[in-house]
Amino acid sequence: MIERLRFPVNDADLAALAELLWDAVDSGASISFVEPFSRADAAHYWEKWIAQVEADPRRAILVARDELGITGSVQLHPAWAPNQPHRADVAKLLVHRRARKQGVGAALMLAVETAARDAGLSLLTLDTKVGDHAERLYERLGWTRAGVIPNFAQNPDRSYCDTVYFWKWIERRQD
Repeated sequence: MIERLRFPVNDADLAALAELLWDAVDSGASISFVEPFSRADAAHYWEKWIAQVEADPRRAILVARDELGITGSVQLHPAWAPNQPHRADVAKLLVHRRARKQGVGAALMLAVETAARDAGLSLLTLDTKVGDHAERLYERLGWTRAGVIPNFAQNPDRSYCDTVYFWKWIERRQD
């Protein structure tokens, strides 16, 4: 089940989000963090982001759940610039190792497109590590590759990795 994270976020969801982020970094995902990275670091990240999302109703955190709790998440960050009211970044698509290869990532991406459309947004952008599973997912879901920047980021082990940027035009919801 995919849903928008509800506020205020309860302690169990905060702990599950921290575990999700820690799991992603521990499994080698290049998602802004390097080792050493603790569950406390992950909880601190989520506390900061949740406060920002809660303060801006155009932002969203979507989560996937199974019988054990949160298995994935993705974020929608509308552009701040006045000349880009139609644009948003999609960030931090995370799927826990226990839920990978089950369609959770695709379901989250389709849900974030719907959330963007409902918010009146039409251009989405994102980036990912070249060669990552997410790169193939985005291509399969119809995202357009914009280009690659070599050595743009670091993996958790601090080795450099190339980053590929994608964009997707979605039709806005007609009211």
